Amino acid sequence: MALSDADVQKQIKHMMAFIEQEAIEKAEEIDAKAEEEFNIEKGRLVQQQRLKIMEYYEKKEKQVELQKKIQSSNMLNQARLKVLKVREDHVRNVLEEARKRLGEVTHNPTRYSEIVKTLILQGLYQLFETNVVVRTRAQDRALIESILPDVSEKYKQAVGKDVHLKIDNEKNLPADITGGVELLTQQGKIKINNTLEARLELISAQLVPQIRTALFGRNVNRKFTD
Repeated sequence: MALSDADVQKQIKHMMAFIEQEAIEKAEEIDAKAEEEFNIEKGRLVQQQRLKIMEYYEKKEKQVELQKKIQSSNMLNQARLKVLKVREDHVRNVLEEARKRLGEVTHNPTRYSEIVKTLILQGLYQLFETNVVVRTRAQDRALIESILPDVSEKYKQAVGKDVHLKIDNEKNLPADITGGVELLTQQGKIKINNTLEARLELISAQLVPQIRTALFGRNVNRKFTD
């Protein structure tokens, strides 16, 4: 039985509605899948950027921490250097004060003459020569000349050998030194410096560690105290 035009149109509309519904559902399905994939990709990108940001700030934090450590170390080193400088200045002041007090011994002729005798004898024992020139300050010349015979005798008694001592008439020790003598032999090629400054410098070089300990206490960072 043939369909009427109305039936044909009705079936066509029904088919069109079915196709349209299928298309809508398919489009919704595609949209949902696209939305899901978008959210997944967005989450991946967000996480990726979050990790990059965290890594960036972690590096920055480490750099800041490193800079703080470097700055702290530099400040600590500067403070240590300042402390060391102050301590060294103090040690120098102590030694300078010792030098000034050492000069006071020359104001006591009796004591000073005994000291100079000892200094000359020590130099003679080192030189072990027969002819020795004694160089002294101009202001000490008379004192030195008066003690040379006694020194020669003591030297002979100690080593069993004569020594001829004479004052250097060509050159004096500087007038501004504290005191003491220089001994010369072999036309001045060999010299023993036994001025009070030279002896103080020698002794202070040996005693500086003890001086530091006496002034500032033992250095806890040192393992050895030799």
